[in-house]
Amino acid sequence: MTLKWIDSQELALALIDNFPDQDPQQVRFTDLREWIMSLDDFDDDPNHCSERILEAVQQCWIEEV
Repeated sequence: MTLKWIDSQELALALIDNFPDQDPQQVRFTDLREWIMSLDDFDDDPNHCSERILEAVQQCWIEEV
């Protein structure tokens, strides 16, 4: 399965698996963007990322933990 920027829930679940010790409320968007792009299943254009997308991913991550 390939992850795209619009897959907020799936990205959050992948971040939980890859960064289990991180508090999503303390993550800077610059780090969050880099972490998402480093995920093995992530394949999308880095230029399609926006603050709104990162907020959605962060919110899903917060809700999951």
